[in-house]
Amino acid sequence: MTPRRIAVFTSTRAEYGLLRPLMREIADRDGLVLQVIASGTHLSPQHGLTRRDIEADGFPIDAAVDMLLTGDSAVATAKSAALAMMGTAEALDRLRPDLLVLLGDRYELLAAAQAAVLARVPIAHLHGGETTEGAIDESIRHAVSKLAHLHFPAAEPYAERLRQMGESPARIWNVGAPAMDNIAALDAVPREALEQHLGLTLRSPSFLVTYHPVTLRDDAGLGAMHALLTALDETGGSVVITGTNADPGASGIRQALEVFAAQRPGRVALVESLGARRYLSLMAQVDAVVGNSSSGLLEAPAMGVPTVDIGSRQQGRLRAPSVLHCGEDLDAIRAALARALSDDHRRLAQDRDTPYGRPGAARRIAEVLESVSLDTLEKPFVNRPTTGAPSVTAP
Repeated sequence: MTPRRIAVFTSTRAEYGLLRPLMREIADRDGLVLQVIASGTHLSPQHGLTRRDIEADGFPIDAAVDMLLTGDSAVATAKSAALAMMGTAEALDRLRPDLLVLLGDRYELLAAAQAAVLARVPIAHLHGGETTEGAIDESIRHAVSKLAHLHFPAAEPYAERLRQMGESPARIWNVGAPAMDNIAALDAVPREALEQHLGLTLRSPSFLVTYHPVTLRDDAGLGAMHALLTALDETGGSVVITGTNADPGASGIRQALEVFAAQRPGRVALVESLGARRYLSLMAQVDAVVGNSSSGLLEAPAMGVPTVDIGSRQQGRLRAPSVLHCGEDLDAIRAALARALSDDHRRLAQDRDTPYGRPGAARRIAEVLESVSLDTLEKPFVNRPTTGAPSVTAP
């Protein structure tokens, strides 16, 4: 039987880190052929040119889709999405995959999904059914789910939400989060090598910080980020900050982070991209993960590290007991940092309690991709009994 061609679309370092175990599983199977479509910040020198990480992992890039424009306004972002759709359409026409794999909720994923639907390429969507109430990602994720044909949510409540959206239960597989595979297979970088790479000595308390724009806020979360930096500075500890993504409002956040790090050499390091192995290795060495990135909810609890999650960007996602959510004002962040560093909370985090399953997601997904029927692109809407209050009737 002819091997099934599986195209994987990746546009950021974070999402690639989650896709990497699945890409390896696809590449190693006789019945599957991996095709890599790289886009977004992977092709941007400003964001670390992380296509090199993909290639260093042994994955040739079959199509590079340039899409990022100068500027991060709403108009520039919309134009970038249009470029992503055009470039992905051309890549799909050339590669002729049997299936396109998408993970998550970024705006360029919606563009890639639209291109696939028009090209009649079925879509497999990972991490659907989740909620992030403080970002435009919320709408995008659900839109991609409605365009997708196969669903691989990371937890049962997310699978139930997909069923609630009318998706067929026969096309939903609760596989857990692929991040658990990365953690199980981690060959950790030694602390000394990490410190040499960062150019600083990790002293207690130490923090791994990622703060992305809050895209439904007028200031994109810049005010909250300044409060966060003040609170971190007051601890006197070591701070490693990873670069922000390419969402609207990112330039203001990036500039503030650059100033903060430049004024504190030897204590604060701003690194555009650590790569998955260094990132997880560093996570295991710090006292807390801080910011508004999903890694604080996915990876940190499974690594036994406390998380301080700030603001609304991740609001709605399942949370382990080790994840502390706080408001965006200085006092709230101070209190959350103090609690995260307390002996009681550090002991709680060591339980490694996580709602995102166990290792093996990549294998489970690949088995479905290899065996599931792709004979039809039809998507019947599965109605469910209505509950709760009726909709509002217009006057």
